[in-house]
Amino acid sequence: MLSIESLEKELKNGELRSLYLLYGEELFLLETSLKKIRNLFGEAIKGINYINMDETNCHELIADIETPSFGYEKKLIIARNTGLFKKEGKRKNAELAKLKEKISNYLKENISIINESVVLVFVEEEADAKQELYTTIEKLGVVCKFDYQKPIQIEKRIKAICNGYKVQIEDATLRYFIECCGTNMQDLINEIRKLIEYAGEGGKIQKEDIDKLAIKKLESVIFDLTDTLGKKEIGKALQVLKNLIYAKEPIQKILITLYNHFKKLYLVKISLQYNKDIITSLNLKPNQTFLVNKYKMQANYFTQKELQEMLQYLRDLDYEYKNGLIDLQVGLETILCKYCS
Repeated sequence: MLSIESLEKELKNGELRSLYLLYGEELFLLETSLKKIRNLFGEAIKGINYINMDETNCHELIADIETPSFGYEKKLIIARNTGLFKKEGKRKNAELAKLKEKISNYLKENISIINESVVLVFVEEEADAKQELYTTIEKLGVVCKFDYQKPIQIEKRIKAICNGYKVQIEDATLRYFIECCGTNMQDLINEIRKLIEYAGEGGKIQKEDIDKLAIKKLESVIFDLTDTLGKKEIGKALQVLKNLIYAKEPIQKILITLYNHFKKLYLVKISLQYNKDIITSLNLKPNQTFLVNKYKMQANYFTQKELQEMLQYLRDLDYEYKNGLIDLQVGLETILCKYCS
């Protein structure tokens, strides 16, 4: 398997292979690499030397490979979300299994022809590494899994973008930027471009710029809200809540996110008490591990009993709201005031 960085380096150097399997959750980087493959391929005319496929017509793959790309040296075939690489359940689809085997054998027996006349790219959301078709592509071409990037990888990418525009950003400010805007690469690219424009060439991105210009993720704002609660700053807590509502965040979503956040703080408290691994307890993904220290710091604001009470308040509010007994915004404001009093 090729790493994301290695694939990006190959494509940057103009190296185009004939067989790819690209899959995973980090769609922005995946689509960026796919775009580079298309650009390296050159002129692509749909139906002539460019074919799009999905699960509805993937059974035509071999026929499309064998059909000449009239007037062109090579053909580009992009097979997206075909279902060919999904993990099979207990009830196997006999027809699909037969197609997988047929394609795998065909690739093995005709790889020299494919290398001469085709660029075949499978793009999938998930892929079972134990399948024969997967291992066949891994041996004959390139398999690259696009996992969510770890914080250090994200920082490196954002820093490189800033350097490219000759804009400075300190490491602490960069970490704050990621904490505020999340770890989705598409969102981060959009927000950093805005900040780069504001700073200008030769300028420097400051923490205040992020607060002023960046669109913060709801989860990040909930951290801010929890900080004000922990410090018993009711005025600020209510203002954060009102800002969320003003920004048209659905009030039900705010309630659910707040509940999940306090549940995580409770789990942190329990994990620390029994010396358990916090990352495992919170089921954090690799791109979320940087939040551990923030969760630990906020858990220190509250006793275990207070966290249990807060969770009960939020559950009761959900019940009362669903039964038409209280307005959700009024209920949330009441809970914040009750805790801070």
